[in-house]
Amino acid sequence: MIMDIKTNWKSIKSHFKNSLRRNMFLAIASVNDQNEPTVTPIGSLFFNKNQTGFYFEKFATKLNKHAKTNNKICVIAVNNSKRFWLRSLFKGKFSSYPGVKLYGELGERREATEIEKRAMQRRVRITQGLKGHTYLWKDMSLVRDIKFTKAEKINLGQMTREL
Repeated sequence: MIMDIKTNWKSIKSHFKNSLRRNMFLAIASVNDQNEPTVTPIGSLFFNKNQTGFYFEKFATKLNKHAKTNNKICVIAVNNSKRFWLRSLFKGKFSSYPGVKLYGELGERREATEIEKRAMQRRVRITQGLKGHTYLWKDMSLVRDIKFTKAEKINLGQMTREL
């Protein structure tokens, strides 16, 4: 079910932020140069106010390659809370959409701003002091912009009919 991306942007961002908080990553689908679909986990996706976003490109090397031949992507966020699903199954309906897909186009790769770097460090601050923190998030300096063009709610038949 298509959503008006401009009208619903605030709730779309909220859904994705909540999903990131629970899962620590989202999935971005892209297409390689052999026209094969692939999915990349991204924990560093951030959303702006104007249907755009960016992610840190330190580990998403395949997305970088795919952008050269096909810059179209799809990002999905699913509410994976057991409580949400059990309550919905018990009631026979969802109180809110269980998932949302965002379609978009990858923009240019660029240096991250200081504000963007601080946002990333805030996101991973809970892991500060752990050995893996330095390995994964020390040198986060390059980002890639995304322009989101369409949003779609995940439809699960009768369970989402009233939404």
